[in-house]
Amino acid sequence: MHAMILAAGRGERMRPLTDKIPKAMLEVNGQPLIQYHVENLVQSGIVDIVINHAVFGDQIEDHLGDGHIYSARIVYSAEGDEPMDTAGGIVKALPLLGDEPFVTVNADLWTDFSFQQLSDLCWDRSDADRSNRLAHIILVDNPAHNLQGDFSLSGDRVLNEGATMLTFSGISIFRTEFFEDCSSGNAPLTPMIQQAAAQGRVTGSHYQGEWRDIGTPEQLQALRQSFEYK
Repeated sequence: MHAMILAAGRGERMRPLTDKIPKAMLEVNGQPLIQYHVENLVQSGIVDIVINHAVFGDQIEDHLGDGHIYSARIVYSAEGDEPMDTAGGIVKALPLLGDEPFVTVNADLWTDFSFQQLSDLCWDRSDADRSNRLAHIILVDNPAHNLQGDFSLSGDRVLNEGATMLTFSGISIFRTEFFEDCSSGNAPLTPMIQQAAAQGRVTGSHYQGEWRDIGTPEQLQALRQSFEYK
């Protein structure tokens, strides 16, 4: 199984911290955010990793290299100075991700989620219900900046509305078929998930462990301070 770390975001809300460094390279407890994801994936048995990047992306490549020091095999999908949106970046990287379902994780989050949970999912095409599934997404309790949530769950089925709304964590697993109608270029991911969910083709799980969106200097500082008290 492959994984893709989405690290091409410009990090506008993080400025001035991201004026000379990509958001994924901001450090927490002495190492870049993206390194935690690489190590977490490897610990979960996922060693084939694709990383997309844009502005200052060479800094990510210089730090992680080909991944061998982390027992990983890392390749890169460079998007240049004009980063694509999330789905567009994934579509560009599809030739590097193989034909089987693959994991995605946003670089700008912090979590203790075990990716083994995704690799253990049943994707048996002989099961009619499971073979209809195009994606499985991880949902979390709504953070302060997204109190309205994104999706709801009915059992393991993802719905676009419901009594209890949850937030898309940025962690998911997709079949390549999910993107077959997505053209190259800029394209956001959430509307595609909404469309597939409306067709009953997305399942999900509610993760209640450690998860933080690291999108602002204040959120980054709060995470750094949490390490000081451990």
